[in-house]
Amino acid sequence: MANITFSSPVMAKDVTVYAVAGDRGTILAVAKSHNIPIPFDCQDGECGSCLVQVEHFNPKAKSAVALTEKEKEVLRQLGKITKDEIANAEVNDIPPRYRLACQCFVRNEDILVRFEGDKTKPQRLAVTPAAAHYKGGMEINTPQEFFSYAAKVEEDAALHYDSLAKAMADAGNAPVAKLFAQLADFSRLHLAEVKSRAGNVDLSKNVPPDYAWPDHATPERAAVWASDTTLTRLGALKAALQGERRGYEFYRAVEATTKSPEVAAAAKEFVNEEAEHVRILEAWITQEEWSLKHASKAAENA
Repeated sequence: MANITFSSPVMAKDVTVYAVAGDRGTILAVAKSHNIPIPFDCQDGECGSCLVQVEHFNPKAKSAVALTEKEKEVLRQLGKITKDEIANAEVNDIPPRYRLACQCFVRNEDILVRFEGDKTKPQRLAVTPAAAHYKGGMEINTPQEFFSYAAKVEEDAALHYDSLAKAMADAGNAPVAKLFAQLADFSRLHLAEVKSRAGNVDLSKNVPPDYAWPDHATPERAAVWASDTTLTRLGALKAALQGERRGYEFYRAVEATTKSPEVAAAAKEFVNEEAEHVRILEAWITQEEWSLKHASKAAENA
């Protein structure tokens, strides 16, 4: 059993409810079933309406913290999570202070949930940091057009990861080379899926420079230095992460700007896949940075 205490200026007093971990779903689901007035709108981790502060009564207790890419992005834009908090959540299982109630699942622990009530309004967040500066220029409104752009993105990503895999293999970095080879295979699978769903696609498509990025590059093509064979393990991971984040931003921007429900649904599928790739690479980078930091300290103390 989990005791969840809800506290807010809009409530006459704090309310404690009991929930069976896993059975009652998210904090928002528990709140709704007990008429706790946590504001909400999309219920899908995209609007930020259900922002809550979560205090764990046993802060030393650790449990797997599942932060989705959507939740991290919204919390970043709200200024409610730091890079260190993300790293602590993903590596050390230390939960961040702020969560989205619709994304935070009840666990077998007692918590205090604070929220601002009516002061928390549904927010129209920028889709991504890049999209905040988007001035228009292209709006994808037909499935054929979307799949043509997606095919180009995935084709470019496969080539990009092939070059990174070769660089890491040449440097004797077999584990990272294997990771990049797997990501290249994923991109080819996506490309095959796109072609099967769209039939004929126009692989000459390129994302216009005024869409979100000013360099005429396909979103998943990272910086020029990514093909440098002297690239370190950490540098290669960061190069890959840059590419995956741009791919994620591209599909998110398509989903947000299209007027076609069919295109939005297709783009959302790719958003979820790119978000998983981002999560994997962020975890690898955090582990690599931790290893380098502690290796440096060990050398200093030797």
